[in-house]
Amino acid sequence: MKQLYWMRVVILLLFILLTATCMVAYFTFSFARVFYADSNAIRLNPLGLSNFVVVPTHISPDKKRVVFFGDSRAENWTTPTLLTGWEFVNRGIGGQTTAQVLGRFSAHITPLQPQVIVLQVGVNDLRTIPIFPDKRAEIVANCVSNIQAILKAADESGATVILTTIFPVGNASVERSLFYWSDDIADAVKEVNSLLRPMASERVIVLDADPILLDASGHVRSDYMDDTLHLNGAGYAALNQRLGQILADLPQ
Repeated sequence: MKQLYWMRVVILLLFILLTATCMVAYFTFSFARVFYADSNAIRLNPLGLSNFVVVPTHISPDKKRVVFFGDSRAENWTTPTLLTGWEFVNRGIGGQTTAQVLGRFSAHITPLQPQVIVLQVGVNDLRTIPIFPDKRAEIVANCVSNIQAILKAADESGATVILTTIFPVGNASVERSLFYWSDDIADAVKEVNSLLRPMASERVIVLDADPILLDASGHVRSDYMDDTLHLNGAGYAALNQRLGQILADLPQ
């Protein structure tokens, strides 16, 4: 009887182990499949130049054009409401690095002739650090350098840039923690932001997201986060309050 009991325990443990192994294998396969599809999609359209076919060229004479530019965090930015005198256009593309955003400036920004560019970019550079830890310094340096180049291109176009600091990251999901995440990403975001804040100038206004998105303990407010990297509508509504103030203070 005792032997039968332990045999059942062993079978149950083997079943649990097999189930856990299958789950890990499933997560691994799913991640590899998505990564493979994304990497090959980038090969077909490396800068995302074909993402925007219709280019708005006409604007009402009583309005000024604002373009959200950057990665998915720019792409998801909700249009501010109750702001008169402004036309908002979005040119964010999910997953893009600073190099890709810089590479498409002339195609996606120059034809629009915006008066204001809201720039949110950088996290996709920094989240590669756990994959290439030996290149951390190079990744950070290139991120900052590309943002500086975007600011230069914007200045040459005559636009004012509202440079947002890179939004802080939230708690990593299980799949991110298992495969490609580390606390060094959050540290790198803080490091790059410390270099972005001094970039404020006559034509560059820094919108510091930390005082808006972080709680008193220095963590991202959970009610503002959709997932590890992305804000929800409440987060963007909070940012839009500050954005509205900045736009209202710009010279008419």
